[in-house]
Amino acid sequence: MFFAENKYLPERMKSSCKKLYQSVVQSATNNHSFYRYGKDKFGFQKYLCRKCNRQFAPDNPNKRDPDNRKYPSCPMCSKATFLHHDHEHYSNFRCCDKKCNHSFFVVKPSAILPTSISKLAGKNDFKRMRYPIPVIISALSMFYLGKDSFRNISLILRVTNNIKVSHTTISNWCKKFAPLFNNLSLELMPLMNFDSDEWHADETVVKISGKKYYIWFVVDSETRFVLGFHLSPYRDSAQAFTIFNSVKGLGKVSSIVSDRYSAYKVPAKSVLGSDVKHIRVVSFKDDISNNLIESFHHQFKAWYKTKQGFNSFDSANNLISMFVFFYNFVRPHSSLGGLTPAQVAGLSLTKKQKRKYLLIA
Repeated sequence: MFFAENKYLPERMKSSCKKLYQSVVQSATNNHSFYRYGKDKFGFQKYLCRKCNRQFAPDNPNKRDPDNRKYPSCPMCSKATFLHHDHEHYSNFRCCDKKCNHSFFVVKPSAILPTSISKLAGKNDFKRMRYPIPVIISALSMFYLGKDSFRNISLILRVTNNIKVSHTTISNWCKKFAPLFNNLSLELMPLMNFDSDEWHADETVVKISGKKYYIWFVVDSETRFVLGFHLSPYRDSAQAFTIFNSVKGLGKVSSIVSDRYSAYKVPAKSVLGSDVKHIRVVSFKDDISNNLIESFHHQFKAWYKTKQGFNSFDSANNLISMFVFFYNFVRPHSSLGGLTPAQVAGLSLTKKQKRKYLLIA
């Protein structure tokens, strides 16, 4: 019996069986340790090993090809897997090798939705504005860095600069320029380094037209930079999949810290990878706590309470996006030595770039 050389050796063949098969290929002589055992469903000749009783078809290029498998390969041993449990937003697979028996999660494409920040609507520049750009920038700074209302900002501009601006106009400024500042943020993000030991994730409640909505945040522990947010009326695993998927490419992280809410458990493993450790905080007295993001929520709620809620989803989404931009790039933090989170993350601009990016230090 003659065996032709074939590069598609079975991956699950035992080591003794592999060596024996290779020796047969090299000698090209008959060997009684293998004998023909019919054909597989593709019509290729099958063989049976007398020592380990394994059946295989070495001439079949598709049977053991990992790219043609129905289910993903095991990340630990690269062997075939089977579907263990099928859930709404993810699937649980288990390795077919009983010695490995590794279990892992794979997110379904339908579970990852676009973040709310992708739905921003407004102006991308300052063209065709009635008032000068410094006046607009001053109004935006007073609104997002302080706790002034639109009417108070209008009063301050009239008293200090003798500029009459309606509070309605200031309200429109604070909403319509969200796409402009979001584009600036996207341009500057590649210039910063977000590799960190810990990222913190949590959600908080806001009201839009009297109804509860949830904002999901991810904050870097070393730079205090808000990596992403997602506004949604739901509080489930699908939203955690969305926010983790939006930030996973920003940098390498060792661990993700969250509370014990079950919606974070599977998304942290399946989206961020098995190498990222998921720390679920039990109490505020633990060595590793979620106090950092809770402190950010305190600052956000202090700004949010002066607004007495939002009128619509679009306005809330735009306002929160602008608040995050000013928090990351404009507002200096005392805990960071008077620097902004962007500066701590490595952002350094020339004088020419500072003129281009306006408020950014």
